Amino acid sequence: MNPTEIAIRNKTLVFSILVILIGFGVSVFNNMPRDDMPPFLIRYLTIVSTFPGASPQRMEMLVSDKIEKVIQEIPEVDYITSESRTGVSVVNVALKDGVKELQPVFDRIRRKVEQVQPELPQGVVPMVDDEIGDVFGLIIGVVAEGYSYAEIKEIADDVRDGLIKIPNSAKVEISGDQEERVWIDFNDAKLAELGLTRQKLQQTLAAQNIIFPGGNVEVGPERIILEPTGNFETVEDIRKTLIPVEGGQELVYLGDVTRIYRGYIDPPTSLVKINGQKGLVLAISLKEGGNIIQLGQQVDEKLNEYRRIYPIGVDFIRVAYQDTVVDKSVKDFVNNLFQSVVVVMIVMFVFLGLRTGLVVVSLIPCTMIVTLLVMSLIGTGLNKVTLASLIIALGMLVDNAIVMSESIMVKMAKGEEAVPAAISASRELMVPLLVATLTTSAAFLSFFLAESIMGEIMGNLFVVVSIALLSSWLLALTVVPILAVTFLRVRTEQSDKPSVFDRFNDVYAGWLVFFLKKPWLLIAGIVVLFVVSLKLAGFVPFIFVPESDRPLITANIELPIGTSIESTTAAVDAIEAFVREHLATNDERTEGVSSWSSYIGQGAPKYDLGYNPPETAPYSAHILLNTTSDSINQQVIDGLEDFCLDRFPEMSATISRLQQGGGSAQPIAIRVSGKQMDKLQNIIEQIKGNVAAVPGSKNVQDDWGLRSKKLLVKVDQAKAQLAGITSQDIATSLQTLLGGMEVERFREEDKSIPIVIRRESSETPEIDRLETMNLYNQQTGQSVPLKQVADIQVKWEASKILRRDQYRTMTVLSEVETGYTAAGVLGQIRPWLDAQQKEWGAGYWFELGGDAEMSEKSIGAVFNYLPMSFMIVVLLLIGQFNSLRKSIIVLLTIPLGVIGVIVGLLITRSFFSFNGFLGIISLSGIVINNGIVLLDRIKIEMEEFQRPEGEAIVAAAKQRFRPILLTTATTSLGLIPLWMGGGEMWQPMAIGIIFGLLFATVITLIFVPVLYRLMFRVRF
Repeated sequence: MNPTEIAIRNKTLVFSILVILIGFGVSVFNNMPRDDMPPFLIRYLTIVSTFPGASPQRMEMLVSDKIEKVIQEIPEVDYITSESRTGVSVVNVALKDGVKELQPVFDRIRRKVEQVQPELPQGVVPMVDDEIGDVFGLIIGVVAEGYSYAEIKEIADDVRDGLIKIPNSAKVEISGDQEERVWIDFNDAKLAELGLTRQKLQQTLAAQNIIFPGGNVEVGPERIILEPTGNFETVEDIRKTLIPVEGGQELVYLGDVTRIYRGYIDPPTSLVKINGQKGLVLAISLKEGGNIIQLGQQVDEKLNEYRRIYPIGVDFIRVAYQDTVVDKSVKDFVNNLFQSVVVVMIVMFVFLGLRTGLVVVSLIPCTMIVTLLVMSLIGTGLNKVTLASLIIALGMLVDNAIVMSESIMVKMAKGEEAVPAAISASRELMVPLLVATLTTSAAFLSFFLAESIMGEIMGNLFVVVSIALLSSWLLALTVVPILAVTFLRVRTEQSDKPSVFDRFNDVYAGWLVFFLKKPWLLIAGIVVLFVVSLKLAGFVPFIFVPESDRPLITANIELPIGTSIESTTAAVDAIEAFVREHLATNDERTEGVSSWSSYIGQGAPKYDLGYNPPETAPYSAHILLNTTSDSINQQVIDGLEDFCLDRFPEMSATISRLQQGGGSAQPIAIRVSGKQMDKLQNIIEQIKGNVAAVPGSKNVQDDWGLRSKKLLVKVDQAKAQLAGITSQDIATSLQTLLGGMEVERFREEDKSIPIVIRRESSETPEIDRLETMNLYNQQTGQSVPLKQVADIQVKWEASKILRRDQYRTMTVLSEVETGYTAAGVLGQIRPWLDAQQKEWGAGYWFELGGDAEMSEKSIGAVFNYLPMSFMIVVLLLIGQFNSLRKSIIVLLTIPLGVIGVIVGLLITRSFFSFNGFLGIISLSGIVINNGIVLLDRIKIEMEEFQRPEGEAIVAAAKQRFRPILLTTATTSLGLIPLWMGGGEMWQPMAIGIIFGLLFATVITLIFVPVLYRLMFRVRF
């Protein structure tokens, strides 16, 4: 008893189950996780170590190198990069794409770092950060006109406490807050007059500022704890600290001999500005499996509550948000899906008639809802990939219903009763349709298994398409026969008036017979077309992953290394003024920048998987600009680039759209590795000059930057000892005089604020005044001018040293002008690079990064599993036909689609991409499907109807003509909304499938019968 027979006999039960499934599917739809793109694992870990004062070379040798060597022992590590700057080492560890369980590997890395810590300089404690992959879907700016940073921070803390309780919220972080300090400014002469030293002040403060238990006492049956006071509770307590002078016989208040006040770290390490106004930001991440749209709604509700609580002037501004973007994206794709469904339904009604069309069309909503239900059960949410997968599957899933209903109608037209006809058709088609479904799914399998970021993103396509096709196969064997038996009415006598399909079928049969008699003419023509198409492929541009169409612009600003944060802030202020005056929306300008936020000295919290924060440095800044639409983005980019180039020619400004997940931050990157920095620098300068000369490149730079100068205080130890000054005295004096030194902590409620003592007017002095600064013996207070014990020398050195897998590595970076591609620019420079590498000598080599590396890794990861997909398809075909020759016939139809893909991309002036490659793979599955049903019908014609082989070929082709054309029409027309409304990411795939399928179908209808005639030596 087959599924169709069971379903027909129990149709009430079948419809009841279907109604329940549809009910569940509709109910889970609104609560399904929603995101712009599928999430993928960020397999990165960062290790930050600080060693104040150490040069980049010393950080490289003493810290970075030692950490790198122990981490490379872990087999899951793909590559290691490091950045050594003055006083800072940052080691980045990238794991292999195949690693799924990250935490065990991260724990082993931590243990390795702990093991190497004793070998590092004293006081260097590496900090391991494995949360750099956390994405904050919402970033809220907190501004309060007239409020201090401390007061804004109190507001932000209060709001954070409320936001963290939101059901969809996983983490809330504050960024941009200024570190508070209690400053104690002293005057050299005044302290010397009283016989005081910085160390004496520190000892006095430490002796009084204590939190120490005093034990307990017994009072009757009770034991009472003693808590002595003494710690500073207010700044006034610090001012009233008594300091012994004149041999300890006289006491003075500390506030009388120093200036004590509360302030912020000076200079600041980072600043955040919201629409040009100082503020902080609250970054909110979505919990796993949560709904970003619901999170946005919940956050808005909570912020509205706080707006009612806080006075006018305190405001909360959205500066980065995925919820509205995801909401629009999902709605657009749902609209595309709805349009595709409507198109397919119209095609069904036009070519099949009302009754048959309704039977076939009924499969669409049932399959879609069942698919959504299964997706929800396995934790797959709604995003661009899964919704596009439903659109792709839409045209293919009706194929099962078309073939099934067509077969039932043919049998009924020959006089069979409805139920036996349905059961007979099911027995005949159940296995061929299943094999066709599985072969189509197998074509996508390599993307699911591919060990790459793009594999993780696009692997969802295999999951959704497989669910949809298997659901449609099951429903085609159960629901469709029930509806066919109930509603289809077929006349057994033939109509005198032929239908449109009959006329086309007769024309098709005439051409088929012609080529069956002259098979080599067709074969030669197809071979010529295939060769020509491969030649034309070189004219199709290649873009690995197009930039995001999100209405958002990112601007990474970098001034010359050594630029102070005050100068960087001034540059950002000028850019913001330009944005406000020329680009921001107002009463007269409806299109442009709607809001912006600036992050000076640091990057923004990671607001998108495609965003990589720039390095933390006083000379860098990041500006995030929200625009009214993607159509205005390029105008904003051009305006900012022109302004920055004209106003700040020394500035490196990378202004671009956001990169989509899987894309690279810089489209062109050429890495050169070696040992000697001077030689590397010379090589890099040559490469930069040649890349800049290639049309299409812009903003060519390297990632090391210019060398920076530092002042080397070369101490004459003999003179220092004679003067009673030690090296520790010199270092401590310089730090105290120039920047201040922490001597204690001031505790206020849950805050712990450093107390810093420094020389009055401790701003950085001019170099000619530096030599006259006095150094102090920390014990006796004896002073001596710096010039007396040391010489100050200017030394040039690399501002940072970058390494990759323990080799010093410099990288040339370049953007691409509009109308050009990274592949095109690299294609012109690559031959020169290959020739130059031979002249560099042993130990120096180059590698391509950027789009070239990402595309090679991603497409290569898919190619690694294509043989497996191919073997599964071959085994399924052999199992279906029990014939190697028939399997070869079907497989030889795959290249036919490539011809149409290339021609389609050229006609539409589109480009090839990773998704275009995905389109070719999915196209092959559809073409194989057509070949299977055609060959299976030839077998039926010969075995069931006892036709001669020649007649069987023609009869089978005519019988499958309408189902194959309808499948092509539904799939191609159903993809038009994705082509027109899916954005640049999906456009190449939709175009490839549409044109490839149109061409492949026309050729397949003749090519498969002709190959069959040749391989089985059928005479005509």
